[in-house]
Amino acid sequence: MSAASMQMTEDQFLCSICLDVFTDPVAIPCGHNFCKACITQHWNVNVPYQCPNCKEVFYTRPELKVNTFISEMAAQFRQSAQQKASSSSSEQQAAKPGEVPCDVCTGTKLKALKSCQVCLESYCETHLEPHLTRAGLKRHQLIDPVENLEGRMCTKHDKLLELFCKTDQMCVCMLCTVLDHKNHDVVPLKEEYEGKKAELGKTDDEIQQMIQKRRLKIQEIKHSVELSEEDADREIAGGVQVFTALKESVERSQAELIDTIKEKQRKTEKQAEGLIKELEQEICELKKRSTEVEQLSRSEDHLHLLQSFSTLKAAPPTKNWTGVRVSPPSYEGTVVRAVTQLEETLSNQMTKLLELKRVQQSAVDVTLDPETAHPDLILSDDGKQVKHGDVKNNLPDNPERFNTCLIVLAKQSFSSGRFYYEVQVKGKTGWELGVVRESINRKGNITLSPQKGFWTIKLRNQNKYSALAGPPVRLSLKSRPQKVGVFVDYEEGLVSFHDVDAAALIYSFTGCCFTEKLYPFFNPCFNDGGKNSAPLIISPVNHTE
Repeated sequence: MSAASMQMTEDQFLCSICLDVFTDPVAIPCGHNFCKACITQHWNVNVPYQCPNCKEVFYTRPELKVNTFISEMAAQFRQSAQQKASSSSSEQQAAKPGEVPCDVCTGTKLKALKSCQVCLESYCETHLEPHLTRAGLKRHQLIDPVENLEGRMCTKHDKLLELFCKTDQMCVCMLCTVLDHKNHDVVPLKEEYEGKKAELGKTDDEIQQMIQKRRLKIQEIKHSVELSEEDADREIAGGVQVFTALKESVERSQAELIDTIKEKQRKTEKQAEGLIKELEQEICELKKRSTEVEQLSRSEDHLHLLQSFSTLKAAPPTKNWTGVRVSPPSYEGTVVRAVTQLEETLSNQMTKLLELKRVQQSAVDVTLDPETAHPDLILSDDGKQVKHGDVKNNLPDNPERFNTCLIVLAKQSFSSGRFYYEVQVKGKTGWELGVVRESINRKGNITLSPQKGFWTIKLRNQNKYSALAGPPVRLSLKSRPQKVGVFVDYEEGLVSFHDVDAAALIYSFTGCCFTEKLYPFFNPCFNDGGKNSAPLIISPVNHTE
């Protein structure tokens, strides 16, 4: 019996009136079964007596007898269902704070899976099952679990809020539409829900766009801060460089002032030492005469005294020291002259620095042109470095390429205005830099001079600098440049070279007449067995507005 019952479905044990498992099932003459209380209440209201299922009419009220077989089967099914519900309940989780609990559970409230808008109750997995299986309950509207289902009822008419009044922008029940909201624009909640959901989607898209714009703005601001930080670092480095130079100038001027004062004091001391020495010698001579006079005065030999007296009297007289003085040296104006000289030095230093800043405003991006490079030269992939290699490259001898001198030109050309670029020459014992006109000779031996279209300077033997002005001009530099800046003013006819770190002018070609395109010029010279293997590097220009 138990095995047979387990193969039956729940629908076979449901009363068609209460839609629940039979309680005291009874059979009526037509063969259909109902709960005894359900059919009794049904016939108390409905006369003549009719079967709720097949509609057969009985003119006399049938006698109700309990169907023991159905009763036993229903009891077993109910027990099985309860055991199943108990097992399922143990596996389900109790509702946590913030979660909607099941309204049917007794004792531990399990987490609700759905809420019914008709029953106004929330159900866990077990108690939700009738709404998923019973025909009458399947028509109920289930939603995700929510609390306060009573709030979904119209407080005025105690009916479900299932409509939306677009005129008054509020949720209403069916009675509201014929009473308080008559002739208003009323639509089902679902229709308004879909519309509002679409609006929310659009609003969310707009919000996401606003968020994205603000994230981009944050990135922009952060990038600005990074640029500002880089500018600040460069300015600090430049400021430290300037003030270090000024400090060195002040310290040098102070040392020179102290040396000047000390030198005057040394001369005074030397003069005084000479006079003191001379006075001490005279004192020694006078003491000697005093001794002789004293000895002679004690003599009782008349002849000896008279003969010695004339000799003693003939001794040379001592020097008259009355007008001799050692005057302290005058320091008046020494400090003023030192400060004035310092001011001139600082002014010159600032002038050079401002001049470098001015020409740096004309900075341009320069890259090397491999089509012009001598086959022995090695260029970096980014076109910013060049050095002499030990192996000759097999390259076509195109018209633009230099085939004898280790020269390479830039890709960029300039035929007006001003331009400036910087080249790192650190670690090199020889190099040549400058600008050339487009029509220069690129084959065979080349003479570097302005007459031939070359405006260049060079380093040889580690410390011999020259401007190739034809004839060359020997340059005397206070320090070895580590980075050389090249500035050209096309209209002014000026080509100047600057020691970037020292903010000092190296040399200027003035009064030049430019009529063609000008190209930046580079010659790293032979590597000299590794002594001159460092590359020429085109460096980014660090300047501030």
